[in-house]
Amino acid sequence: MSPTLRSAVDVAAGGRTRAVIYCRISQDRTGAGLGVDRQRIDCEALAKRNGWDVVEVYVDNDISAFSGKKRPAYRQMLAALDEGAATVVIVWHTDRLTRSIVELEEYIDLSDRRGIATHTVQAGTIDLATPSGRMTARILGAVARQESEHKGHRVARARQQKAMAGEWAGGIRPFGWGVPTGEMKKKVDRKTGEEVEVPELDMTKIVPEEAEALRHWTDEILSGGSIRSLVKWCADKGITTTRGNPVSHTDMRDMLLRPRNAGIAVYKGEEVGRGQWEAIVEETKYRAVAAILKDPSRKTTPGATPKWLGSLLYRCGRGDCPHFVYVTQSGGRSYPSYRCQSPHGGGRRAETVDQYVEDTVIERLERDDAEDLLLPAPDDVNVAGLQAEAEQIRRRMKNLGGLFGAGQLELEPFTEGMDTARGQLEGVTQQLARAATRDPLAGLVGAPDVRKAWKALGLDRQRAVLRSLVEVTLRTPRPGRMPDGGYFDYDAVMFKWKRGGHS
Repeated sequence: MSPTLRSAVDVAAGGRTRAVIYCRISQDRTGAGLGVDRQRIDCEALAKRNGWDVVEVYVDNDISAFSGKKRPAYRQMLAALDEGAATVVIVWHTDRLTRSIVELEEYIDLSDRRGIATHTVQAGTIDLATPSGRMTARILGAVARQESEHKGHRVARARQQKAMAGEWAGGIRPFGWGVPTGEMKKKVDRKTGEEVEVPELDMTKIVPEEAEALRHWTDEILSGGSIRSLVKWCADKGITTTRGNPVSHTDMRDMLLRPRNAGIAVYKGEEVGRGQWEAIVEETKYRAVAAILKDPSRKTTPGATPKWLGSLLYRCGRGDCPHFVYVTQSGGRSYPSYRCQSPHGGGRRAETVDQYVEDTVIERLERDDAEDLLLPAPDDVNVAGLQAEAEQIRRRMKNLGGLFGAGQLELEPFTEGMDTARGQLEGVTQQLARAATRDPLAGLVGAPDVRKAWKALGLDRQRAVLRSLVEVTLRTPRPGRMPDGGYFDYDAVMFKWKRGGHS
């Protein structure tokens, strides 16, 4: 039954034609500037002129019909139409409905089976019950798809050109940059599709408070801090992402690994030159942080944040046991104790062990020869020369890409050249990282009050100092009362210093 005949039957039966409206906005498509409300108003006016009853309005916000992303409201509408909810679909324009050939064929099949008529505000009636109507719909769909592909190519090319020139390519405001210029600009709201005025931001200028936070995060990682502790720091300080969300572990890692922090421009994951914005951290520090966070041997603690100084750092010294100890209150004890990961029993009171280790470490760092514990500075690293070499390598990679894109270089020599350049750049990056990595003991050695400086460190930084300075082993304690009158065997806590010899 054709849509026209179906409508006639509805009216003849004393009813009115039932219609549904479908609205969709995406920021780069025809009618996006109208927003959902304007589309709906125009569609409702069309229904009123034709005497149709609108039984439902379906809306998908900021979802492209070309991208392939799921459109929940569109799928709900198809299901309702298949159940006979309406006989007319009203859309603002055909490209609001679909730009996918596969989706169009599905819609045509449904319209034919259920006698659905499609009416648009801008393009009139699309009669999918006739061969000519279906041909028109397919032509319109093909044209719309070509427009989308062409648009996508233009956008990608424009972003590439901006990246190569070191310019801001658009997107979500990066943490650290974006100072209001005093001007306003129009923007399509992602939720409503309406045009709103927002402040114009200068993406070459840094936001002082955010830049200071980025520098703090960088220095903390270089001093042995953890991403987990920085996430907690942000929560304590009330610092959020530029979207106003709490900073997650992934957010923190991504922000620390951005080449933009050091003023480096990137396109599709590849460094392409210097950016035209202010750098927030030194390139040597950025390279060092990237090397630390990307190190496959880097150990992270799963589960809960460690609450004890020596958890999984102190070794078990019972016989030849190779395991580390952790803190537990199991075994009938009423206080936290260090116990081995293996089930051979035993335990040492955690608070007492940690206090003894802390006192011993502080005493070692207070000695006159404490400076001997510091790692030698990498005087053999020519930072300026390495940075210049890295810049030359990136320039060579950029030139190779340009030759290949222009058809002046075949794939095989292009691939070989890029692989060689990447290998060289990786070597330079490792050298730069070595120059910037900070000794965990810095800030403690030579401090006027070592104990106060130690207490000011977060637990993760204290654990980094311990990891770097000494290996602690908990041997089997002697039974009974000790010579000092107590029951804790301090002699069973063994220290093997990793720097400056034994003490």
